[in-house]
Amino acid sequence: MNKQHTAAKYSLVGILLLLFAAAPTFAQRTGSGPPPIDKSSNQARKRQQDTASREWQLRNFGNPALTKDRRRLEALMAQTEEDFNRMLSLHNEIARALAATKPLDYQFVSESTAEIRKRAHSIQTNLVLALPPEEIKNAEMPGVTNEPEMKDGLVKLCKQIRSFVTNPVIEQPNLVDAEKLASAKRDLDNIIQLSAALKKDADQLSGKIQK
Repeated sequence: MNKQHTAAKYSLVGILLLLFAAAPTFAQRTGSGPPPIDKSSNQARKRQQDTASREWQLRNFGNPALTKDRRRLEALMAQTEEDFNRMLSLHNEIARALAATKPLDYQFVSESTAEIRKRAHSIQTNLVLALPPEEIKNAEMPGVTNEPEMKDGLVKLCKQIRSFVTNPVIEQPNLVDAEKLASAKRDLDNIIQLSAALKKDADQLSGKIQK
């Protein structure tokens, strides 16, 4: 891959993800839960993005076969936007659940983490953000056995989502930074692994409660 193509790939990631704005740093206390991610402050920047430029970037990003057809190009753009919007919406729903005083709804946790994994995997595939096979490592995730541990796991998941969407390579178009790109890929892989583990744990805890 030549430098021009590589730069185009990095730039596309930034352009697509400028749909999402960063919120302040996470609260240190688990009990207060992570703050929601606010996208409203970024609407002006979003409107300033040139649609033709985004389309050009898509056509020069990833698998060219996916963007040769106009309909497939538009579908890819729409799917990517939908995936990010939904993942951040779920992040905010989890943040609100963690901040509430009532017990966690494990059915909600199971469904939310399952969809986060699905959306993150779609983003990983469509934006070609998978780690090289030799860098993939199974994250060490001890099983969750009670509500406090589940809350800790959900806070960790929210932090991973925030780390990914606020990565400079993701936020800023035309930024070429191999180290930041690698970090974004690791964050996305961790989101996929952690969300899968939390769904499994939520299902088990739900079963214990039903018994």
